[in-house]
Amino acid sequence: METGDHVVLLDEDGHASGTALRRDVHHETTPLHLAFSCYAFDAEGRVLLTRRALTKRAWPGVWTNSWCGHPRPGEDFHRAVQRRGAEELGVTVGPVHEVLGDFRYRAVDDSGVVENEYCPVYATRLDVDPVPHPDEVMAWRWVPWSDALALARHAPWAVSPWMAAQAPLLAAQRTAGLAWAT
Repeated sequence: METGDHVVLLDEDGHASGTALRRDVHHETTPLHLAFSCYAFDAEGRVLLTRRALTKRAWPGVWTNSWCGHPRPGEDFHRAVQRRGAEELGVTVGPVHEVLGDFRYRAVDDSGVVENEYCPVYATRLDVDPVPHPDEVMAWRWVPWSDALALARHAPWAVSPWMAAQAPLLAAQRTAGLAWAT
């Protein structure tokens, strides 16, 4: 089986229970599956926010973290994060660090598409500006981390639901002195 466009399905306990084509997974009754989010920081400690392309199936045009994706069956999360950084943003991604290993969320966008993901969160450092693929990202900005947190806190409707949920958890980690990706 070619695994390039498949996602890993999970049972309610988080164990792999099969695979499905990515294009067939996101709908009104999306099954639980593996995903990831990544936050990229530059040398100044700014985070890269991206605006999802208007052609995206779920949350088109919404601002979000640097990039997201799904590990392929049998693919290591670190490699998947690096692969998607190259695919979405045209960047070579170095080392990535897991910063939220047990993040899970379920959200429904205005069109009725459901996200239902076990979604570990990673951080990395980028020393270049992205060159986004237009089918993935329509805009991007390097912003101070404090501004990204304020946006998620004060206007959660303006960002992806996963970013709105992840931001306070990531802020708590950094406040506790856990430094990552800077």
